[in-house]
Amino acid sequence: MAGSEISSFASEPRGMTAIGVFFLFGAVMACLAGITLAKPGTFLDRLWKLNPRAYHDLAPSGKTVGPFLILAVALVFAGVGWLKRRRWAWHLGVAIIGAEVVGNFVSVFAGRVIQGAIGITIAGGLLLYITRGCVHAAFVAKAKRIVLTKGV
Repeated sequence: MAGSEISSFASEPRGMTAIGVFFLFGAVMACLAGITLAKPGTFLDRLWKLNPRAYHDLAPSGKTVGPFLILAVALVFAGVGWLKRRRWAWHLGVAIIGAEVVGNFVSVFAGRVIQGAIGITIAGGLLLYITRGCVHAAFVAKAKRIVLTKGV
């Protein structure tokens, strides 16, 4: 069985692991954003120099870190599930990236045309990649391998 798992993993589309790591990186960033907004004045505040406009928009929310923590938890689940090729993680990943695409369209219509267009391009490309049949098949094949293994 181990040989078939290795060969099926090797035949997966490129970038599959990178997407799982990307979700986990996003979780860390969401946590950091929530922490820096809840506890201003730490050395972590320097991170906001990367996106001062976002800090200006988010700083009034102050201690409201709930949305960031919810996002971080969702991204951890998506990342770990993605790396384990769980079918539910593919659905969660599509929902998260799809929401990002929608958010970037909102940014365009809110007047942040360049930022939104760049976001649409990146998130849209990522969404197109993860919804490709061969990417989705990696999760379906994993689910079938689990069922077959449990049936033995």
